[in-house]
Amino acid sequence: MKEIIITAGSVSLPAELNDNPTARQVWDTLPIEGRANVWGDEIYFEIPVRTAQEPDARADVEVGELGYWPPGNAFCIFFGPTPVSTGERPRAASPVSILGRVLGDATLFREVQGGSLVRITRQE
Repeated sequence: MKEIIITAGSVSLPAELNDNPTARQVWDTLPIEGRANVWGDEIYFEIPVRTAQEPDARADVEVGELGYWPPGNAFCIFFGPTPVSTGERPRAASPVSILGRVLGDATLFREVQGGSLVRITRQE
């Protein structure tokens, strides 16, 4: 697993990327910066990766999972329910390719305000 650091506003947490084609594209593009969009307990932002969804893409995700949302070319951080959730679990607007997961307490991302700078870097 390849490790990354996600810094959003004042929150900085390590994460690991899966070994799938989309996650490898993200790794090869790092470092990436963007501005946070907040949708319930999800942060997403456009990244310079353009690819179709993985065959195992899904809308129902777990707290702490990272996704790539093809319609918005977006990196997504899930840390709780979203406006389309039916319970306490996160649910994406439409299927996302699972990129990896946050190592630590992903709910700390609740402190991040929309418009905050988000930076993803390789863990060296």
